[in-house]
Amino acid sequence: MRIHIATDHAGLEFSTQLQQHLRTLGHEVIDHGPVEYDALDDYPAFCIRAARAVVADQSAGVEALGIVFGGSGNGEQIAANKVQGVRAALVWNLSTAELARQHNDANVISIGARQHTFEEVVSFIERFISTPFSDEERHVRRIGQIADFERDGSLLPDPRA
Repeated sequence: MRIHIATDHAGLEFSTQLQQHLRTLGHEVIDHGPVEYDALDDYPAFCIRAARAVVADQSAGVEALGIVFGGSGNGEQIAANKVQGVRAALVWNLSTAELARQHNDANVISIGARQHTFEEVVSFIERFISTPFSDEERHVRRIGQIADFERDGSLLPDPRA
């Protein structure tokens, strides 16, 4: 699988270690993050580039996922979710990693590098990568509703109206 990774300075060490780990597992890793530590760097462009690459690969039929890091993972998730076709989930334990794939067909995960040990991060990512989307009708329907809104702003009728 092709894995697109992006981070800011807070996740740079994690990203470097993780890239090596993922390559030993046979994944193709593409780094969209900074090339050196800069405490004042800005994560949005890094994360958006990684997210765009995931969507482009998936649109071309390439099996691909994305991982974005930061101190908390919140801003990185927000940035990645600005890319049409991205479903980025903030992951903080094995359950959220698994459910992000099973229920939401997330194609990018965001992790707070300052919140977890390297071993925890690896376990979250391995669970995310190995978990397939359930294809359950209710989840397909909900993802479709999100995509409809993203595409043209349409929503289901308001039940209170």
